[in-house]
Amino acid sequence: MKIKNAKIWTKEDGFVPGGVAFGERIESVGDVNGTDALDANGMYLIPGFVDIHVHGGLKHDFSDADAEGNAVIARRLVQHGVTSHLATTMTLPEDMLARAVRQVDFGTDDPQRSCCLGVHLEGPFFSYRKRGAQIAKYLHKPDVEMYRRLNEVCGGRVKLIAVAPELDGGMDFIEQASKETTVSLGHTCAEYDVAMEAFRRGANHATHLFNGMDPFLHRAPGVVGAAMDAGAYVELICDGLHIHPSVVRAVFRMFPDRVTMISDAIRSAGLPEGRYNIGGQDVTMKNGKTTLPDGTIAGSNITLHDALVNVVRFGVPLEVAIEAATLRPAQSVGLDDIVGSIEPGKRADFVLLDEELAIKAIYHYGKEVDPNE
Repeated sequence: MKIKNAKIWTKEDGFVPGGVAFGERIESVGDVNGTDALDANGMYLIPGFVDIHVHGGLKHDFSDADAEGNAVIARRLVQHGVTSHLATTMTLPEDMLARAVRQVDFGTDDPQRSCCLGVHLEGPFFSYRKRGAQIAKYLHKPDVEMYRRLNEVCGGRVKLIAVAPELDGGMDFIEQASKETTVSLGHTCAEYDVAMEAFRRGANHATHLFNGMDPFLHRAPGVVGAAMDAGAYVELICDGLHIHPSVVRAVFRMFPDRVTMISDAIRSAGLPEGRYNIGGQDVTMKNGKTTLPDGTIAGSNITLHDALVNVVRFGVPLEVAIEAATLRPAQSVGLDDIVGSIEPGKRADFVLLDEELAIKAIYHYGKEVDPNE
């Protein structure tokens, strides 16, 4: 198949005019012509979104250990342009996490489902004080053997794991686990020096920056300052509720080429306002925000397309926003050889956007996604 007359986002040059020829994978990028080519009429052609931190949607959660529910989540994701994701779990006992990761369907080539490229273990190795919506009774000290058992259950597919480095055994965990997967600092009380030591030990990622950690202060820069100095990748929830637009703009300036936009979407995503349950905890979704009874924000209800539109509205250049929703997430967990940019040999995952950034078409494995599937 061919698409011509598009503005193609490239990681080297931003937008360039041209087209793409593809099957399941991209065959060529550049001058494409012919009556058999779809005319994009000057629309933006960007890579499929890569969401490395997403828990669920439409009443389902990857932690439910429900294969049918996981398929519902994957269908919703691809219908919003997310062609690749990491199935993200929450803080639960090991046996429940094992059941959850065992049910994940990796690498499916169904064009009507987002492709799960691995597991993101968000917990249970977190600080009590910064646990957020993570369940307190299931918190666990860092345990590399527990991580390895879970990784074995899912066939070595854990691509990202978050940990509070200040906990007993945290540094040793980071040093060992970082040789096998990407380690992130998250839900942590770590001060700057502790965080810098964690990055020196092998961590290179920060979980939903500013959320689940102490603030960035002029005498106590904490994880935020350490991540900047260490050159770490940083996740950012761009729903306009977790992070003020001014801070979003600042983060893109502080972390050039390192911002990874995430949805952190939970089971209430895509649903009307009302009461829901996350891991046995009652939550309420109102005005787009889902919270625990004490007001703690519990994840988000956006997609990465929503995040892209938001950050451009906040003042981030479109080319930079696209990079943060596609290439940088893939790079941060070592998957950019497969997805994240429009290059020959990579999977043929694209999103066509009009000038208002509305999605006009989605291609996954080289086939157009049916929005009604």
